[in-house]
Amino acid sequence: MAEESALKPFYSVLVLAFVCSALVAGAAVGLRPLQEKNRQLDQKKNILRAAGILEANIPVEEQFKVVEPRLIELTSGNFVAAENRPPAPYNQVQAAFTNDLGRPLKKEADLARITRVEKFSYVYLIFKEGELDQIILPVRGKGLWSTMFAYVALNADLNSIRGISFYAHGETPGLGGEIENRSWQRSWENKQVYDDNDTVRLQVVKGSAAGEHQKYQVDGLSGATMTSTGVSDLMQFWFGEHGFKPFIKRMREKENANG
Repeated sequence: MAEESALKPFYSVLVLAFVCSALVAGAAVGLRPLQEKNRQLDQKKNILRAAGILEANIPVEEQFKVVEPRLIELTSGNFVAAENRPPAPYNQVQAAFTNDLGRPLKKEADLARITRVEKFSYVYLIFKEGELDQIILPVRGKGLWSTMFAYVALNADLNSIRGISFYAHGETPGLGGEIENRSWQRSWENKQVYDDNDTVRLQVVKGSAAGEHQKYQVDGLSGATMTSTGVSDLMQFWFGEHGFKPFIKRMREKENANG
C-alpha cells in the first residue's frame, strides 16, 4: 500500500508529460498550414523584391498576379508539360535529395557546393503588353557558414541583372550577413552575366569593381571574403550548364524567333 502511494506522483507526472506532448504535437500539426502559407507569402515577397516591383502598401498576393510561375527541366531548358510534372506541392530543394527528382553533382561541377541538384526548377516570368519583361530565378549555394538562398531577376535581354534578393542564410551578422543589405543588392543592377562568348563572367570581387570588366563585377563585402566567394561561385553554377543556362538559351531562341 505504501509502495503504491509512493508511485502515485510518478504516474501523475508521466500522465501529465504524455498529455503535454500530445498537445504540443497537435499544435505543431495545426500550425503547419499557417507556417506553409507564411513561407509562400515570404517567397512571393522576395520574388517581387528581386523584380524591383514590391510595393509596401499593396497586398503581396495582389502584386504577384503579374508573375507567371513555370516549371522547367534544368538539363534541357524546356518547360515541363502538365502530365510530366511531379506531384504537388513540389519543393525543389528537397527534391534534389531524392532518387527520382534529383541527381548528384561531380565535385568539379559543384561550384555552389550543394552536392545534388534537382531535375525540375521553378522560374518566374513577367510580361508587359505581351512581351517578356524579365525572368526571376531561384539560386542557392554555400557561403562561409551556411547555404545562402536568393532570387535573381534578369532583364528581357536575358543577360543583365534587374535585381537580386537574398532571403535566407546563416552568415555572420555585419559581415557576410550584409548580403541582405539593400544598398549592396542594388549594386547588382545592370551587371552583365555573360560575355560575348556566352561565358559566365558575373562575380563578386575583393574591394571595388573597376576597369574594363566592371560591367561583370560587384563590389565585395568588407571582411567577408568567403561569403563573397560563395556568392560568386553560386552565380557561376546557376548561370552555367548545370543550372539555368539551357533554359536561358531556349528563351533567347524563342525571343529571336518572335522578333
